[in-house]
Amino acid sequence: MTNEQEVLFNQLSAYRADVLTAVEGISSEQAEVIPGNFNNNIRWNLGHIYLDQFLWIEALTKETSEATRYFNKWFGFGTSPEDFTSETPAFEQLVSLLREQPDVIKKQYKDRLTEEFAPIDMGMYTVEQVLIRTIFHEGMHLQAIMDIKKCIRQHD
Repeated sequence: MTNEQEVLFNQLSAYRADVLTAVEGISSEQAEVIPGNFNNNIRWNLGHIYLDQFLWIEALTKETSEATRYFNKWFGFGTSPEDFTSETPAFEQLVSLLREQPDVIKKQYKDRLTEEFAPIDMGMYTVEQVLIRTIFHEGMHLQAIMDIKKCIRQHD
């Protein structure tokens, strides 16, 4: 693995740590709150972040994962907490999955980051390019989590 690729995985882990730090001290009940001007809650945002990385990698490589098979119905684009069922992963489970995900992705793709596939959205054709996109997307949802958290704390 090149130094640049190592930096990418370091960023993936560091930005994920930011998300996990943002939800420290949040209770399961607080993770379910949807403030008046939001469409989703913290739990949904966590599941969506987790799913998004696997969806983009799958779109590129055409290799399916457990996450895309099951999580899409709860956390995919256009879903909301209204789509949750008793089978939807709990807040604590999502935190655990998110903690493990950077290492899972690194283990699966560290030797394949620059392998070329048929181009997808925005001309991306490597896992490396997809991960850069998913890190950006994760940052957007981190901000949503922080905004929801602020609303929750104002009403406590």
